[in-house]
Amino acid sequence: MAEAEAAGDAGLGPAAAQEGAELAELAAVIGATVPTGFEQTAAEEVREKLGSASRISKDRGKIYFEVPARSLPQVHRLRSVDNLFVVVQEFKDYQFKENKEDALKDLEDLVKKLPWTDPLKVWELNNSLKKKKTKRKKHNLQGPASRGKLSDGGEEGGAEQNNTNDQEDCAQTTVAVEATGGQDTEHPQGVTSRNGVEEEEEEDNEQPDVRAEAQASAESGSKAGEGQTGQGEAKVLRFRVTCNRAGDKHSFTSNEAARDFGGAVQEHFQWKADMTNFDVEVLLNIHSSEVVVGIALTEESLHRRNITHFGPTTLRSTLAYGMLRLCDPQPTDIIVDPMCGTGAIPIEGAAEWPCCYHIAGDNNPQAVKRAANNISSLLRKNESKDSAALGAPLDVIQWDICRLPLRTGSVDVVVTDMPFGKRIGSKKKNWDLYPACLMEMGRICTPGTGRAVLLTQDKKCFAKALSRVGHIWRRAQTVWVNVGGLHAAVYLLRRTAEPAQDTRPFW
Repeated sequence: MAEAEAAGDAGLGPAAAQEGAELAELAAVIGATVPTGFEQTAAEEVREKLGSASRISKDRGKIYFEVPARSLPQVHRLRSVDNLFVVVQEFKDYQFKENKEDALKDLEDLVKKLPWTDPLKVWELNNSLKKKKTKRKKHNLQGPASRGKLSDGGEEGGAEQNNTNDQEDCAQTTVAVEATGGQDTEHPQGVTSRNGVEEEEEEDNEQPDVRAEAQASAESGSKAGEGQTGQGEAKVLRFRVTCNRAGDKHSFTSNEAARDFGGAVQEHFQWKADMTNFDVEVLLNIHSSEVVVGIALTEESLHRRNITHFGPTTLRSTLAYGMLRLCDPQPTDIIVDPMCGTGAIPIEGAAEWPCCYHIAGDNNPQAVKRAANNISSLLRKNESKDSAALGAPLDVIQWDICRLPLRTGSVDVVVTDMPFGKRIGSKKKNWDLYPACLMEMGRICTPGTGRAVLLTQDKKCFAKALSRVGHIWRRAQTVWVNVGGLHAAVYLLRRTAEPAQDTRPFW
């Protein structure tokens, strides 16, 4: 069995390999964080690819689904999820004491009552899969084509990528939002997010509290607690507890909850606490009266999978997937991103919808260069997987968004992240840019069947621009999303049957 092979590759004996096969028969409740607003999209992907029904959490940006533990590799290949964790236990209506000391004491006592055994087994199986993958990566490094420094996904990168990795190292111990009064518990990505990807600056009135990663010092000569395997003397596991709290009816902070809960975890398992170099990350998610305890299965967000060269406003690959899925790409569709930036949308499109043809473009030569480098990384990754790989259905070009070198009515879908007017451009310029963009997009899109999926935070300007081109575009759907702490919207537009006016003489 594949699971037994994974255990063997990890250096375990036949007995441990057999145990690994048994672990794969476990059922696991998996929690996944997804781009806020695209929870339903993620649930649909889970149903299509894993055959499992999902439950969308009241805490926005999370879904839960049950799968056999042997399906973990497929779970990690989901395109719409950022981070994964196995659920230890969920409390839908947890009654917190009004007194801070009593409430924290209840959280401490909860540790001993939780069913840790199976979730820890799932965590171990997940680790064995990661070890096998890492072993393959190290083997590939022996080739002459791998002289450069590798990124998280095994790609080569230049100085720009190295700087990003440095940022990630610094950001590993940063804080998460403790929202109040029903605010989203997203990372305020004006500070660097947990995974080091810098995005739009936080300008709303959300007040981030501390993300608590409680540590306690402890020593033990061997592994203790359920779900720990090994032969002979085993090392002491290192851990941290991360608490994300949302709601205004708690008498304690996330920092206090993580500190006391983490102390009880340390005492229960005799693990050693380590804030940065940990083996196990225990998650304590509190949303009003909903409490979920879990164990992290991802070390870094899966949204970084395709990007090695980052720009000032790099779009998350998971959000790009949600936008593409919204437009329902069909085989042979021509999909254009006229303001591609680092190329997150067309790269995600080429990877997931290879039967379509994707064109990326931008007016900024530096952005085009970054996109080209990211495309090259994707091609190298494809070649490492399949020696017969011939490339990707994707081209990148520098152009003017208002005068695209594309024939009238030749494009099926336009998908793009429009300038918010913060880091790129300005809101004043958007009042001229948005109407011109929508007109040009309408010109290149096929009348009657063309679609556009556009992301922007400048909603007032977009609404005004859309009203001016109502004869060309009809708004079909709006998805409200959180982008770097900013309240943004994804608009699905449908092209009307009215022919576009093309006044350019060279067409």
